[in-house]
Amino acid sequence: MSPRRVFIFLLLLVLVFSLLLCNEGKVENKTRSSSTPHFVLVHGYTGAAWGWYKIKALLEAFNYRATCLDLKGAGVDPSDPAKIHSFNAYNKPLIDFFASLSNNDKVILVGHSAGGLSVTDACHRFSDKIKVAVYVAATMLKHGFMTEQDLKDGAPPFATGLAPNRTGATQKPECQTNHVGIYREDAALGSLLRRPAVPVKTILDARFKGERADQVRRVYIKTG
Repeated sequence: MSPRRVFIFLLLLVLVFSLLLCNEGKVENKTRSSSTPHFVLVHGYTGAAWGWYKIKALLEAFNYRATCLDLKGAGVDPSDPAKIHSFNAYNKPLIDFFASLSNNDKVILVGHSAGGLSVTDACHRFSDKIKVAVYVAATMLKHGFMTEQDLKDGAPPFATGLAPNRTGATQKPECQTNHVGIYREDAALGSLLRRPAVPVKTILDARFKGERADQVRRVYIKTG
């Protein structure tokens, strides 16, 4: 992601958060102003927590808190990806994180690509701990993959074989040759951190019950 797009993305997140605060009641506004906004960033399929490192640094530069999680079998998580066959197991690190939060701690949850499924799962389970859910070019299915139409509407590119079955930075050849500087550095970093991804069927196993997700404010950011 180019530095310009990073700043645009950051500003969008800050804008979303600011608008939400403006819509809150005055009493609640005063209460929350004493705490630092906490962003929780969830990667997509073939990704890992390290992919958010620029966003994390910029958010912290603006005095926000930022937590980047590796889902099961991704990034530095020691689990064997080949042995993870259920979405519940794959998303356990995020669920454990929310379970560890105090009842008064509410976060801004951000997901990219298939990370949107992880966000929705958390919304169903912990709606009272999520201030707003932000879907950045992410799968946004209220109940996961329940029907064939869900697959057509919400399956990220990996489900059609457009993305390699490995975690880490993956770019089209033209992107690697036409861009210079920090973009090449990101590609190099990703190549050093690549490891096998969990089976595709693990992601397509995502299914959610109930209506609690409707209690969470949701924002969708569409990219080119």
